[in-house]
Amino acid sequence: MSSGLPVDRSSRDAGVPADSAEGLTVEEAGRRLESMGRNEIEARGRVTVLAGIVAQLRDPLILVLLAACILTLVTGDYPDAIIIAFVVVVNTVVGVWQEIKADKAVTALAAMSSPSVRVRRGGVEASIPATHLVRGDVVLLAEGDIVPADCRLLEASSLLVDESALTGESVAVGKAAPHDEEAGDALSSGTVVVKGRAVAVVEATGASSAMGRIAALMDTRLEPTPLQRRLAGLGRVLALVAVVLSGVVMVLGLVRGEPLELMLVTAVSLAVAAVPESLPAVVTVSLALGARRMAERNAIVRRLSAVETLGSVTVLTTDKTGTLTQAQMLVEQLWTPEHLVGVSGDGYAPDGDLVYAGTRLDAEHATDVRDLLRAAALCNDARLVPPVDAGSPWTGLGDPTECALLAVAAKAGLHKEELDRLHPRLGEIPFDSARQQMTTAHEDPSGAPGRVLVVSKGSVEALHSSHASSGHALVWRGAAAQAADLAAEGFRVLAVTSGETSDVARWQETEQRLLGLVAMNDPAKPAARTTIDICRAAGITPVLITGDHAETARSVAMTVDVLTAEEAARDDAVVTGPQIVAGAVPDLTAPRVFARATPEQKLDIVQAWKDHGAVVAMTGDGVNDGPALRRADIGVAMGHRGTEVARQAADLVLADDDLATVVAAVGEGRRVYDNIRLFLVFGLAGGAAEILVMLLGPFAGLTVPLLAAQILWINLLTHGLTGVALGAEPAERGILQRAPRPPEQSVLGDGLWQRVVAVSAVLAVTTLELGLWAEGSGRAWQTMVFVALTALQLGVALGLRPRQLTRANPMLLAAVTGSFLLALAGVYLPLLQDLLGTVALPAGDAAIASSAVVVGWVASRLTRRRRPTATPAGTGAAVRPEPENVG
Repeated sequence: MSSGLPVDRSSRDAGVPADSAEGLTVEEAGRRLESMGRNEIEARGRVTVLAGIVAQLRDPLILVLLAACILTLVTGDYPDAIIIAFVVVVNTVVGVWQEIKADKAVTALAAMSSPSVRVRRGGVEASIPATHLVRGDVVLLAEGDIVPADCRLLEASSLLVDESALTGESVAVGKAAPHDEEAGDALSSGTVVVKGRAVAVVEATGASSAMGRIAALMDTRLEPTPLQRRLAGLGRVLALVAVVLSGVVMVLGLVRGEPLELMLVTAVSLAVAAVPESLPAVVTVSLALGARRMAERNAIVRRLSAVETLGSVTVLTTDKTGTLTQAQMLVEQLWTPEHLVGVSGDGYAPDGDLVYAGTRLDAEHATDVRDLLRAAALCNDARLVPPVDAGSPWTGLGDPTECALLAVAAKAGLHKEELDRLHPRLGEIPFDSARQQMTTAHEDPSGAPGRVLVVSKGSVEALHSSHASSGHALVWRGAAAQAADLAAEGFRVLAVTSGETSDVARWQETEQRLLGLVAMNDPAKPAARTTIDICRAAGITPVLITGDHAETARSVAMTVDVLTAEEAARDDAVVTGPQIVAGAVPDLTAPRVFARATPEQKLDIVQAWKDHGAVVAMTGDGVNDGPALRRADIGVAMGHRGTEVARQAADLVLADDDLATVVAAVGEGRRVYDNIRLFLVFGLAGGAAEILVMLLGPFAGLTVPLLAAQILWINLLTHGLTGVALGAEPAERGILQRAPRPPEQSVLGDGLWQRVVAVSAVLAVTTLELGLWAEGSGRAWQTMVFVALTALQLGVALGLRPRQLTRANPMLLAAVTGSFLLALAGVYLPLLQDLLGTVALPAGDAAIASSAVVVGWVASRLTRRRRPTATPAGTGAAVRPEPENVG
């Protein structure tokens, strides 16, 4: 399918080499771009490998090992040199592999969250990734869309564009379509449509667009997350402590008369082994893979920092339509000054009846109802799509509210296509949150020549305010009372007005009369109540913010358990936007339901909670939700019905528009953070135990408890795949029944550093006791210490598992088993015996040393801290645990 415009022939704009682009259709150019994209990804992968190798070799601890390797080569200590070189190679390979794995996960997430755009190719509309655009494509833009490329307008209606990203000018700029001999105005890539609709043709994409030229000047490197920065600082402190203590070990050895080379290499090996140098890589991989798992559950993470923040969420502010409700509106009642009409039928199918006083109503004989439905269908930008096969339902393209209006009009025999043909649209004022209404102007063939039919739909309050001077006060009073009754039953209520004028140039000022009300229902999702209950159990306070009527908000809040029946009966249970403006709500964190709220008030509500110390997640879908999504600690945008502005402002995009996905993401965030803490216990306790054994062993009578090569071998077996495998552990049971983690809490807080001290002490004492017993009984004590310390650390890894009998992470069992077999290989394979300085142990001695795995397992189980369950968050203050300043 071709857009009817030529594909750009220059590689500068379309990304297709000029010498091979002749005769390409837009589709062929798109396929060529995809092929080039794959080549670019492969090239990026090669660059990542090289950069990863360089980064690994520049690590201070690796540099120290390389220096030790050179020293052992110079002194002729080839076994130690081989072991050190092997450790360097393995650590580098594992580190690069982890970086590539994380990079692929982040790249995949970026692809999933990249903008999409509606295009018209060959007269057919489709949604494609913005990166697939080529010059000549025709794009369709609406309020909330980000302009995907440099374009030239073909059509425009009340178009306002925010160009502040390029110009710094905060006032939106009006844009015009072609007129007479003048070309249409230009639209720049990266600007935002804040009002109106447009059709435009692409002129430049990618690096040749206005935003692309600026982006080329920017640093695109990913910033480390707060957790990564904190752990990097912790790593530097641990490295300093390990170097100092290793220096003490070296000095003590020299005082005892040990050779300088032996003690120097031993000290270097101990410093390297004592610090979990793979910690930054483990954190990056855990965050990236956690984000990927969230994506598999329809939560697309746009920033890695969101993964760690999710575990701390204490307040969840949510909108109503499509989040708590099904976002498939169904008109159930119509009201006019003469009739109150029921509507039967399901979904968007034009099947059903209008029912008045218990009998079927023929709209042909009820002109008031017919006029109401005709106006509702004309002031409408949606369209209904018939089933593609016998088993599929009718669907709608456009706003669910407008689709529901078209469906009820079709039940009365009024079809959108026929109405548009009889009453061509002459102009429009699109809906915006300030006016809370949409107005269109149409030719009126039933009136005098030149007459214009003007129709509006919107909230009862907004239309009454706009047309109060047109009289009919009693009608408006009756409509307001009826709207309140319908809203109290949970309906969303729209008013519809119309008027006629012969002044075509000033149709926007036409006075209109009320035609009637349309009451529609968006039923709550079946799982919404359960989701809210899970939020409460997790210590997360749910807050409902909607632009709907207060009674509608109250009804939905009761249905999904944001409010109990007793709470909903209170007059102050639901707060409205006008009450906030009037200053009647001194504390915005007290109410749990807000109605008729404006985007600016959403921002104030989020900030009020943050000022109270809460960690706020907020859902949004409109262009005006962008600031509040940015202000929230976790901005959550809807993937299906959300605007592009909302999606790009958010930290998390819900592919299924389901609030339950946010709750699942919170659980995943807690799991990732828990597993990082498990690795800290495992790595720090093992490293501390090795230092204690080397430091205290000589005082206890064990001259050199472990050789340098043995230390490095233990480090390789424990901090390698076993440590990484801990990051894939499943969540502990009841993870969503715990209180949220205070964001200020140290990563070593909540008893973690005390657990590290306790476990390392048990490991060190057990190793020394075993070594002394073996030395006193004439056994190969150094080899037994080597096996025992390895087994102890592997036992700790098994004991750290939150769910002991789960099969969800077979990688950990495989890593532990493999590491233990490699430890035994170091004892029984002649080649490794020579390199490690071990001797073959009798079966009994090997069994005794290996049994230390049980001690490690018991130590890690006994030092577990039982986490208290959260106090269910109700209508009081959100759960805000005091921060811990430990660690």
